[in-house]
Amino acid sequence: MADPILEVISLTKCFGAIAASDGLTFSVKRGTIHGLIGPNGAGKSTAIAQLSGELQSDAGRVRFDGQDVTRWSVDKRARSGLQRSYQITSLLPEFTAEDNVAMAIQSQQGHSFRFWENARRDHSLRTPSRKILERVGLSDFADSPVMDLAHGQQRQLELAMVLATAPSMLLLDEPMAGMGQSESLRMMELLRPLKGDVTMLLVEHDMDVVFALADMITVLVKGQVLVTGTPDEIKGHPEVRRAYLGDY
Repeated sequence: MADPILEVISLTKCFGAIAASDGLTFSVKRGTIHGLIGPNGAGKSTAIAQLSGELQSDAGRVRFDGQDVTRWSVDKRARSGLQRSYQITSLLPEFTAEDNVAMAIQSQQGHSFRFWENARRDHSLRTPSRKILERVGLSDFADSPVMDLAHGQQRQLELAMVLATAPSMLLLDEPMAGMGQSESLRMMELLRPLKGDVTMLLVEHDMDVVFALADMITVLVKGQVLVTGTPDEIKGHPEVRRAYLGDY
């Protein structure tokens, strides 16, 4: 079995009297896709925000790649390889897909204040940008302005920009949001081959997507871990069925 790249230990976050995260404890194995699911209000978004550093926890610890990152900032976690999807920057709609990826690469090289003019002229940025666009199926749209891309293609571009930072783990929060069925299937086929190279924690409402992609799944209910198991174990778990049917 692979060693855990992410360890979540008794993680807690309260908003007034409400515990949005209540002692969360689970781990994610290196090189796997780990689903994080639960009914509305289960605390998934809060958990992702805590793991990315956007929310500081009230108690508990987060260990990433052998280091305690509990008090690290968003930027420091991202530089260490723990990257939340689409957190780097908003897409620049008047620039091309390649421009956007080139600037994401540039930001990792300590030259983020040189901005787009240098990114457009620097061949050391253009070549890897093209390769990343090919990886997410956007080679034919490298020179297209972002504003001309369909919604699903823009989500593919956002994924490309995250991959441009060479993360070791992605926190994917609803990557299929707003997509039609064909676009969702396309995104699934883009994420699947990343397994092994990039560890992923996947929050997604589409259970077909989660069960198709995930190696392990953790189910949250009312801010707590109900159960962690394989997709087959989760599918047949009576308490999971109760949670989604509203019996809790």
